[in-house]
Amino acid sequence: MEKDIIKAKFLIESLPYIREFYGETIVIKYGGNAMIDEELKKAFALNIVLLKYIGINPVVIHGGGPQIQKMLSALDIKSHFERGYRVTDEATMDVVEMVLVGQVNKQIVNLINLHGGKAVGLSGKDGTLISAETKELVIESETAPEIIDLGKVGEVTNVNTKLINSLLREDFIPVIAPVGVDEEGSTYNINADSVASAVASALGAKRLHLLTDISGVLDKDKNLISSMSWREAAEAIDSGIAQGGMIPKLTCCIEAVQGGVEKAHIIDGRVENCVLLELFTNTGIGTEITG
Repeated sequence: MEKDIIKAKFLIESLPYIREFYGETIVIKYGGNAMIDEELKKAFALNIVLLKYIGINPVVIHGGGPQIQKMLSALDIKSHFERGYRVTDEATMDVVEMVLVGQVNKQIVNLINLHGGKAVGLSGKDGTLISAETKELVIESETAPEIIDLGKVGEVTNVNTKLINSLLREDFIPVIAPVGVDEEGSTYNINADSVASAVASALGAKRLHLLTDISGVLDKDKNLISSMSWREAAEAIDSGIAQGGMIPKLTCCIEAVQGGVEKAHIIDGRVENCVLLELFTNTGIGTEITG
């Protein structure tokens, strides 16, 4: 009985949020441990299906770093990183595309469909969904800036929303692999957080969720910051409070909010049902970045 009472309270608490988000688009970057742990994978799929059934339009962007590394190792292809970006030559790009589009994407689509959804897998090459160009990585120094050649690593220049919106109108759930293409047809490996931010801005999404393997943004005393403006987020980067992998995630959130997304959230994908908890509870579980 006590468990049933807790469930009923959660439903009552969720009602105003369900009303607020009904008919809106939520872009969710799916990655980290939530893509590896079997129970978390199932919970994620159920979260996405539930959103769709209650009238919310989820759009999923996924990563796949561990799966890419596993395949590269199996093929004895050496790979290294520069400032968090995988340097991607032609051989590595072939593996990245094969794993992200042909393996990981289809697994996520299948998982959502098995739990009652109607998911469709896409890459940025489908319908020229994600246009890209070579990403320039410039390292400032006391003498002269150093330009790092990242190979086939790209950044988003445009998102063609027609295909996504067509699928949403027909009640499909788009699942997008972060691979883009330039005007000459060259393929690029793009950071999934960056793709999610660009897609959320282009769609005018209500929310952007980035699933991570940490609880959110922490202050200097290692306490969770539950909410911050994009200006406070920028200050956290400049002051060094945000470090390492949190810097690009915060940058993506800032760009999304500046691009018209109402709020962006960095949430702990290791928590079961993290998407629902962040959307439908008064406190949430991660860090939200606002305008």
